Amino acid sequence: MTQTQRLLYLINYLIDETKDLKSTDIPAEERERKRLLRSLMNVRPPKAIATEFLEIQDAYLQEEHMQKGVISLSDLSRAQPGIYLWQGDITRLSTDAIVNAANRAMLGCFIPCHGCIDNAIHSAAGVQLRLECSRIMEKQNTEEPVGTAKITKAYNLPCRYVLHTVGPIIYGEVTPKDCALLADCYRSCLELAANYRLTCIAFCCISTGEFHFPNETAARIAIQTVQEYQKKHQNCPEVVFNVFKNSDYEIYKRLLG
Repeated sequence: MTQTQRLLYLINYLIDETKDLKSTDIPAEERERKRLLRSLMNVRPPKAIATEFLEIQDAYLQEEHMQKGVISLSDLSRAQPGIYLWQGDITRLSTDAIVNAANRAMLGCFIPCHGCIDNAIHSAAGVQLRLECSRIMEKQNTEEPVGTAKITKAYNLPCRYVLHTVGPIIYGEVTPKDCALLADCYRSCLELAANYRLTCIAFCCISTGEFHFPNETAARIAIQTVQEYQKKHQNCPEVVFNVFKNSDYEIYKRLLG
């Protein structure tokens, strides 16, 4: 199958499995079709799905990743010993793991094509990621606590694993508890990575998007927590601080010297 054929198959499958979507029009332009597919994947609840769908979805997403280009650690330059800084799409990184800024439900973002990193990671990984997260949460039987971390497979992402952590939400002024919880997010991911003997993980800017943690304060906490952990633990993985915005890149570049 060509990419166009795969795209149409996936769209039609997701439309056909839901009664309320039967009247959905499929746009003629490929860009809009891709947006529709992502929207359909975003709103799909975690439920059983055909093996054929998964095979075609996997082939489609992996080809999309190849077209975007995969970034390996050897493509990056160290900012400090054991620390890298890279600006770009985190779903392109082939590190052992990338970190997802999740919400407490841990099922990914259900808002179609939302700009959060949770949405981007689930969309790029495929529907299997939500299914695995759902199994974890069913077994846990409670929302994910802030500051902890869970690990899943990465499925169609170029990395091996995804580390999911829930950061603090800021409603007013940042409190010492907020700062401690954000540090816990970074520490929990590092501990989990070390337990799985991962050699390199990529952190996003946890809590600075929809959760409104001030960017510079968050960056200082991230860097300090990683540096302290690396000094205390010989088996600590190397870290990539992944940023998307120019403003975040300038903050990290300045703080890392």
